[in-house]
Amino acid sequence: MAAFRYHGPMQKKYETGLMWFRRDLRVQDNAALYHALKSCKQVYCAFVFDRGILDSLPRIDRRVEFIRESVLSLDGQLQELGASAGRPGACLLTAHHGAVDAVVRLAAELGVSAVFANHDDEPQSLARDAAVQATLEAEGKAFHSFKDHVIFERQELLTQAGKPYTVFTPYKNAWLKKVDDFYLKSYPVETYGAALATVSASRRPVPSLEELGFEASNLSVLKIPTGSEGGAQLFEDFIARMAQYQETRDYPAIKGPSYLGVHLRFGTVSIRQMASVALNAANLGGEGAATWLSELIWRDFYAQILSNFPHAAGNAFKPEYDAIKWESGEKAQVLFQAWCDGRTGYPLVDAAMAQINQTGYMHNRLRMVTASFLVKDLGIDWRWGERYFAEKLNDFDLSANNGGWQWAASTGCDAQPYFRIFNPVSQSEKFDADGKFIRKYVPVLAQLPGKALHSPWLAKPLELASAGVVLGKDYPLPIVQHDEARALTLQRYAVVKKA
Repeated sequence: MAAFRYHGPMQKKYETGLMWFRRDLRVQDNAALYHALKSCKQVYCAFVFDRGILDSLPRIDRRVEFIRESVLSLDGQLQELGASAGRPGACLLTAHHGAVDAVVRLAAELGVSAVFANHDDEPQSLARDAAVQATLEAEGKAFHSFKDHVIFERQELLTQAGKPYTVFTPYKNAWLKKVDDFYLKSYPVETYGAALATVSASRRPVPSLEELGFEASNLSVLKIPTGSEGGAQLFEDFIARMAQYQETRDYPAIKGPSYLGVHLRFGTVSIRQMASVALNAANLGGEGAATWLSELIWRDFYAQILSNFPHAAGNAFKPEYDAIKWESGEKAQVLFQAWCDGRTGYPLVDAAMAQINQTGYMHNRLRMVTASFLVKDLGIDWRWGERYFAEKLNDFDLSANNGGWQWAASTGCDAQPYFRIFNPVSQSEKFDADGKFIRKYVPVLAQLPGKALHSPWLAKPLELASAGVVLGKDYPLPIVQHDEARALTLQRYAVVKKA
């Protein structure tokens, strides 16, 4: 056998490539960036403020501001990586245009041979990527995409019958059985920083919020940290609390959650890093870490559901549930608006809606409570609530939002049974017993004592008077009676039993 001889650096497949950032706004442990730098002699990096998405949004949108701030951070990270690798002048190119046209145009202007990106399995994103790939290939250019947003995707985990999982617990067991260091290993992007292309000093800087057609939100007032620095800061804070996650996660007045949802959504943190830390702690017996890891696995589960069953975007996962007759007409509009505005007369529901309206965040327990209330107390089509959350949530993710709403409505895979209906008063008494959360977001009720805070319509006249509350004026009476609503819901869902 001939002796191995070193012949210099590995030959790279492409002269020039373009890294297209989307929902992966970080340099560290970025799959597509790693493959681009490893495969190309020089790599340009770009982000497109996609008008196909932005033009339909309200002019004040925290997510746009979060993205812009995170893109600024990404630009700085690329410049830092380039400088440390002897490539001063490396930076991020940006465009404010339709994504397909912008990427194809950049690829042509820069003379690249290939475009690299990370997978995005939302139906509209897949159509966008297919259009980009077809156009590029017609011009003799390649399009490569990689898994980065989840640990397992698409059909990486299948049942023994070779089908995608539709029940969470067996999926979770398969996930835990398959995961190992290979799937959690970080991509060493920094090793290949010298392949970053330098850009002319005259390049257009990241556009301002105003140039994008948006106004400032209350993002900075809320002190929501942005960029990968912000994500790292939040994760470090959560690691110190992770052991208590199991005990604290259900109580909205307690600092229990990780608050990393928006960072996972836009990829300013690495899911591999998150899962690795959680798995290691869980293997050492950490119940809090094991519970949080389970939440990350739910995220993978819903992502593969959307990928394998795209009809779930807009329709019941279980088709027979599309036969349910929801409330309609003016009555439905009035009930829905009261829910949106946090004027249902049920304090915990109204506090939760005030939280999402004011901050773009809603505690996970309250997402279940408010969704159950809309669907099973008010009889409103779950898709109305799904769309409202899609507009309001900073961490809106189609697969998780759709999965969560269909779970609450009992229309989804592995959803709660249709006859399981949250009682908004008992949920309030159990998970906000002291009323701290309600008092913060429904301040008009702040002076009500104990039990009266959870069900003001049962309060004694003296309690209401002492608290300065006139029901029907300062705070609404309940728009439905829970017990009556529950009975109507069981009738409404009877069509499913007959199917």
